[in-house]
Amino acid sequence: MVDLFFYGTLRYVPLLELVLGRSGAALDTAVASLADHAIYGVQDQIFPMIAEAEGEEATGLLVRGLSAEDLAALDFYEGGFDYALKPITVRLATGEMAQTQVYFPAPGQWQAGALWDLEAWIAQSGAMTLRAAEEVMAYHGRVTAEQMRKSFPSIRRRAAAWLEAQSRSEDPGFDLSRDVEVVAHNRAYVNFFAMEEMDLKFRRYDGSMSPVVNRGVALVGRASVVLPYDPLRDQVLLVEQFRAATFIAGEKRPWMWEPVAGLIDPGETPEQAAHREAVEEAGVTISHLEEVSRGYPSSGSSGEFIHIFVGVTDLSYISGGGGVAGENEDLRSEILSFDTLMQGIDAHRYQDMPLITAALWLARHRDRLRAELR
Repeated sequence: MVDLFFYGTLRYVPLLELVLGRSGAALDTAVASLADHAIYGVQDQIFPMIAEAEGEEATGLLVRGLSAEDLAALDFYEGGFDYALKPITVRLATGEMAQTQVYFPAPGQWQAGALWDLEAWIAQSGAMTLRAAEEVMAYHGRVTAEQMRKSFPSIRRRAAAWLEAQSRSEDPGFDLSRDVEVVAHNRAYVNFFAMEEMDLKFRRYDGSMSPVVNRGVALVGRASVVLPYDPLRDQVLLVEQFRAATFIAGEKRPWMWEPVAGLIDPGETPEQAAHREAVEEAGVTISHLEEVSRGYPSSGSSGEFIHIFVGVTDLSYISGGGGVAGENEDLRSEILSFDTLMQGIDAHRYQDMPLITAALWLARHRDRLRAELR
């Protein structure tokens, strides 16, 4: 049996229960503190780290009597953050000293930020972390912690997208609690994207339940798409890049002309993502966004939810662009007139559906956008 001291997100009992796969009611817990240490938020991350800090005291939760199975689950979860156990001595509220262990980050792995607050973290990131942990722990025993670590940013995006979808109102014509029955749920694959499948029944239009059907879905997250448009010059900017998905599907022209597009990060709005991606991919600054549409581009096979915009900009000034090298992006851009764009649409030159959607919207609203310049 092992005793562990938790100072960060695992002090949140619902998360600890999820990782351990059992109720926390039977856990032997006590509030404890570690002298000459402090808990800091990790810069550019949503989790904390512990570090030596003379004269400070890190308060946490001592959990006694954890089993080998508990420790294996915790090692898998914490290993994904590149944390490892280290022996320490903590003080209980009674003044008693206790020998235990704590997960410390690998030296130099993370950069400490401001002091971390558990309650603030629960309010801001608790729900997303719980959803992400569900996906992470579904792969315990199937992939290594190191493999899972590479997928963490994508898992958080999917978790944020799931919470966003859950926040939308239910269809008044259906009651999900009665009209959909999940028989089995399997998380089949995880990497940058994920594949999940369910055996389920759904309410048919004659009122009966369907037989059990097996369905799979590619999960990506949410994305913003923005077509930069200069109303003064009546021009648009497109980017071209190699798309492995179309190549794998057998496409003979896998280099695709598209609007600017990118995944929405947790805590980021679709509008913020659109502005960011316009700078990263095309080197343009959007003055304001016109919302075109939002929805699922391929609801039969993909859970990706996209926000499409037309971004009003000045295409006489372009600085940078080309994508983020660290994400293996390699893009080139082209500026063309609105008429040339629409000739390409009519000639079926373009294969990217968000581009076609944005172009058709622009055809309807172009006169208004140009008139607003006068």
